Amino acid sequence: MLAGKTLSEIAGLIEGTVTGNQGTLIFGVTNIEDAGPQDITFAVAPHLQKAEKSAAAAVIIPRGASFSRAKPAIAVDNPRAAFARVLELFTPAPLIERGVHPAAVIAGSAQIGANAAIMPLAVIDEEAEIGDGAVVYPHVYIGRGCRIGKDCLIYANVSVYAGCQIGDRVIIHSGAVIGGDGFGYVDIGREHRKVPQVGNVVLGDDVEIGCNACIDCGTTGSTLIGKGTKIDNLVHVGHNDVIGENCLLIAHVGISGSVRVGSNVTFAGQSATVGHIKIGDNCVFGGRAGIISDVPDNSVYAGFPAQPHKDWLRQEALQRKLPEFFRRLRELETQVKELGRKK
Repeated sequence: MLAGKTLSEIAGLIEGTVTGNQGTLIFGVTNIEDAGPQDITFAVAPHLQKAEKSAAAAVIIPRGASFSRAKPAIAVDNPRAAFARVLELFTPAPLIERGVHPAAVIAGSAQIGANAAIMPLAVIDEEAEIGDGAVVYPHVYIGRGCRIGKDCLIYANVSVYAGCQIGDRVIIHSGAVIGGDGFGYVDIGREHRKVPQVGNVVLGDDVEIGCNACIDCGTTGSTLIGKGTKIDNLVHVGHNDVIGENCLLIAHVGISGSVRVGSNVTFAGQSATVGHIKIGDNCVFGGRAGIISDVPDNSVYAGFPAQPHKDWLRQEALQRKLPEFFRRLRELETQVKELGRKK
């Protein structure tokens, strides 16, 4: 078990203010439901009362929140960010032996940076470069001429195709494929003739790619993922897409080829686009949105086809009233027929 930390020590780490016993010892951090008498948790409205009644030893709360003084608390500006920092404190990264394992396969022309870790059965192809401090887990394939930046973390069974460029501090989770062929064919009669896919993928610094996500290479040129963008599990990004900085692509999102996406754009689960469109900065797309045309900056869209969120809400409300409208129409038809008979 890790050594305990006092609330005072934790508050110093997350720039918080303690109410209650500052010397309360904390040995773990978890959610409200699982928290025990040695754990700290966090809560925001409407979960503050639930946290007050929990078994947790202390709670991280928003500044100015109404909270019982019967349970110690740390008030902070951003409870979620503070909780993440405390998780890091109590769940340190595993110690990884540095160096190249004898069972790894390293091409003669590959370059391995200082303090990198190449684990058993990883394959590093010719002319590939692995940056300082990078960690490559077993059964990873790094293709010919790839560049992997500093302090990257590449989990088991990832494939990075030839020529791809990965920035610093990138995390790629198991099963992801970076640089597979784009879906490019030309019809000759009834035959679908493959168009060679000779481009690459470029991932910016601090990008994270989820399990079994697929980022296709450019047909020519590059598929670009901007700095700080986070891509969830089972997402597909098509060939020659340009995804801006600090975007969020949540599970099952599909971006067709040659789409340009601005920065700070959020695609909720199962949303998707057609190809060759442009999406502006700071947009948000609701779950299962179908985006079929250009979208301006600062838009919030939902539905299929995607439309401004307020319009979609009004449309959904009207659809729910259709059974009542249909019933009333039938009544009116009956009344009209009765009037006709009386004439």
